[in-house]
Amino acid sequence: MSSPSPVESVRRFTRFYTQHMGVLQRQLLGSPFSLSEGRVLYELAQRERTSAVELGKELGLDAGYLSRILRGFEQKGLLRKERSQEDARRSLLALTRKGQQAFAAINARSSHEVGELLGRLAPAERTRLVEAMGTIEGLLRPAPLRRAPFILRPPQPGDLGWVVQRHGALYAQEYGWDERFEALVASIVADFGKGHDPKRERCWIAELDGAPVGSVFVVRKSDTVAKLRLLLVESSARGHGIGARLVEECIRFARQAGYRKLTLWTNDVLVSARRIYEAAGFQLVDSEPHESFGKRLVSQTWELKL
Repeated sequence: MSSPSPVESVRRFTRFYTQHMGVLQRQLLGSPFSLSEGRVLYELAQRERTSAVELGKELGLDAGYLSRILRGFEQKGLLRKERSQEDARRSLLALTRKGQQAFAAINARSSHEVGELLGRLAPAERTRLVEAMGTIEGLLRPAPLRRAPFILRPPQPGDLGWVVQRHGALYAQEYGWDERFEALVASIVADFGKGHDPKRERCWIAELDGAPVGSVFVVRKSDTVAKLRLLLVESSARGHGIGARLVEECIRFARQAGYRKLTLWTNDVLVSARRIYEAAGFQLVDSEPHESFGKRLVSQTWELKL
């Protein structure tokens, strides 16, 4: 018997993969969404705003079919439309809070199922599988390479603990800050977790390749002033625009919540973060030397009028 041709081998692998991963099921991961609806929801979750035309090009979906999906999302309260400030004839699409929660549920279920799949393999087998998938992706990905896609989502169980742990570890590694900084972060996160008004306070987790890589919070300081807190991006995930996107989301939310000013406190050694704040329009209003976290630092207060 002759060996299968390359075309036959690829088709056989495709049949195996679609059956093994449940791609042919009518509903996505036990959700009320079809596979196509899930793809649209995923792409919307990765963007602050986009147009139906851009979405259709990205997904390769028929315009009429995509329009029906988007109409259904809007009727269910998952999607909102806004007029573009650059072109009033153009509508921009964005997920509502309900839409973000719907995506977060699917995303968590997907991570759980993949985790169960990998859990049946020995460590060496998992490594081989992931490396093989990376090889396939690398060979088939069109050039030039695009920035890796990431999403912003509400926190899930375990994420607040992750925020504390990663702040402590990352700032110790990169700046030599001691455990008092981690304690400060823990107190901020605890206050948020114990009780916050979701209409006026919010947390976002940035996720890349199924893992958390960033965070930011908006919390109430007064009826008119909000504070941006705990912006973090893992060193391995920098260069994808995640930090800027997190700050943009904070500004958008603060405006919608009715705040007149967004303020933040940082230190001058955090150069990359300062560049993001400056690019977003924040102004430096105060600077003062101090000694904290085992280091001599210069604190900075930045403000943005909304």
